[in-house]
Amino acid sequence: MVGLLLFLGVLAAIALFFVGIFNRLVTLRNHFKNAFAQIDVQLQRRYELIPNLVETAKAYMAHEKDTLTNVIAARNQAVSAEKAVAAAIGNPETMAKLGQAEGLLGASLGRLMAVSENYPDLKANETMQQLMGELASTENRVGFARQAFNDSVMAYNIVREKFPNFFVAGAFGFTKAAQLEITNVEARQPVRVSF
Repeated sequence: MVGLLLFLGVLAAIALFFVGIFNRLVTLRNHFKNAFAQIDVQLQRRYELIPNLVETAKAYMAHEKDTLTNVIAARNQAVSAEKAVAAAIGNPETMAKLGQAEGLLGASLGRLMAVSENYPDLKANETMQQLMGELASTENRVGFARQAFNDSVMAYNIVREKFPNFFVAGAFGFTKAAQLEITNVEARQPVRVSF
């Protein structure tokens, strides 16, 4: 009888150990999903600011129609990619597409800002200055939220991959989560100086 109770006690301890691992994985997965929700809020704000910025610039930059069109196209692509990620947070493929779309959007906005330097009236426009300030503030918040998300994903992946956690992770479908890495195509190009 004592042997049976000891056996049941050991079995219960092992079960509790694996339940603890499962609960830890659930907690960490929910942390990185919540962290992405914070990115989502900031990205939505950014996506809402961009059309206003383009509309304000349109009045001054009639000759820069391609630049303005590219910004809106990049914004729309980023919105689509963000929606795909929100439906499958942590999915490596959708996360990579969002990173690429955000990189293209950042490059398009950079070109818009560079071109706007040629229009002093636009730079002096109060609405444009306000939108630029809000966009810069939002960009900073996106950066902080992305860092928090990537930290949460890293913590989840580390716990998921440890022994014996990977047995529980594999058995219950805790797949590896992907970080959000923004690819900036222009940042990888060499700076060209001409005189």
